Amino acid sequence: MDTILGIEVIEIGPDYLKAKMPVSERVRQPMGIVHGGAKCVLAESIGSIASWMCIDHERFAALGLEINANHLRPVRDGAIIAVCRPIHKGRTTHVWDIRLHEEATGKLSCISRLTVQIVERSLFV
Repeated sequence: MDTILGIEVIEIGPDYLKAKMPVSERVRQPMGIVHGGAKCVLAESIGSIASWMCIDHERFAALGLEINANHLRPVRDGAIIAVCRPIHKGRTTHVWDIRLHEEATGKLSCISRLTVQIVERSLFV
């Protein structure tokens, strides 16, 4: 999904992860603005990557459990920048705060919270 939508990680910091998604016809809904589902894909992608970076991925898997998104303002062109920061990193769950901003203006477009479940890979064998 990340490849289809053009999502790429652009920066890794000590307590955050930053990604970018270009606004194109692939993510616009019929009214010409970015589809809320595309914003959720961006948020879940960056949060899942952040969880994956925090676990021993040889032993564990990170699976999206719940996502919430408040779409605050539309985005029509350019790109969306997502910044993901931890709220909680526990043994079996991670909770992430993800803020999506319009790249050109820096205006906040969406606030999302993602809960990720951390499970033993052996459950999938």
